[in-house]
Amino acid sequence: MYKLVKPILFSLDPEEAHHLVSGGLHSFCKLWGGKRLLKSIYAYEHPKLERNVFGLTFKNPIGLAAGFDKNAAFVEEMDALGFGFIEIGTVTPKPQPGNDRPRLFRLVDDKALINRMGFNNQGVDVAANRLRHLKKHHPVTVGGNIGKNKMTANEDAVKDYIVCFDALFDVVDYFVVNVSSPNTPGLRALQDKEPLMHILNALQQRNHKEGISRPILLKIAPDLTDGQLDDIIEIVRETGIAGIVATNTTISRDGLNSAQLASETGGLSGVPLTRRATEVIRYLSTHSHQPLPIIGVGGIHTPEDALEKLEAGAALIQLYTGFIYEGPSLIKHICKKIAHSS
Repeated sequence: MYKLVKPILFSLDPEEAHHLVSGGLHSFCKLWGGKRLLKSIYAYEHPKLERNVFGLTFKNPIGLAAGFDKNAAFVEEMDALGFGFIEIGTVTPKPQPGNDRPRLFRLVDDKALINRMGFNNQGVDVAANRLRHLKKHHPVTVGGNIGKNKMTANEDAVKDYIVCFDALFDVVDYFVVNVSSPNTPGLRALQDKEPLMHILNALQQRNHKEGISRPILLKIAPDLTDGQLDDIIEIVRETGIAGIVATNTTISRDGLNSAQLASETGGLSGVPLTRRATEVIRYLSTHSHQPLPIIGVGGIHTPEDALEKLEAGAALIQLYTGFIYEGPSLIKHICKKIAHSS
């Protein structure tokens, strides 16, 4: 089905195609039996797929990465397609439009995307209200990816992360602290040890409410050196956060075939990131002195890519660009491969 409509979608501006698909799914799921039909086509259930990671139970280990559903508007639709969990965001305290268009580019010859969206979102309160309604009617495992507003200075960034954390605490199952997007000026400087420790410790101090706490994960860039990855392992240990999401998009442009678009600024995702993301996962897994829960993301376009991430040390995986290029059937194919390989 997706192979039939993909040429039409790929003839459109990437951002317009995204809105068309997500809006169409939303409308279809409003029809009587719409969600049930999607689940019958795309979802795959098997006891061997269930995972227990950082205190949460996932029906399968394949999640939707942050960036696709920035405003928690399509959680039920993504659940109907068979995802085991959905990560919303990145959300910021205040609404912001993001960077100027065009800001999303397909590198078809590389099966890749470049984006410089810039945390465009409707603000954390909008997402929180949608998730509050969803929680009452439809249990779905949801992660909240949080960031800072573009106009917030780095020295005040911790305040933005706290605002988002407090607003989403009751309506998400885990948090991801995003300091690794290349599309907010200066944001990646927060990956340095001192400011990162400050943010994570501040969130951990607030991470309890009536005896409840939420797993907090850190999303890191694939462009970190081994020394910086060692620092990340130490930071995780010292702050006591639950794990790492590896990796975000890359600023590297090595080996691209799409020469005309390769000069566009922004974060690169897709097949060119496959090897590096796996390398980072393997490094973190082998150099941490105790099991470190890792969500692996970056260049997963086939079931074999997914197994490679899991074998490298990821406990869960996420899709974004592979979902765009390969379609929703990729989720089912990966689930079957994992279940039959276990």
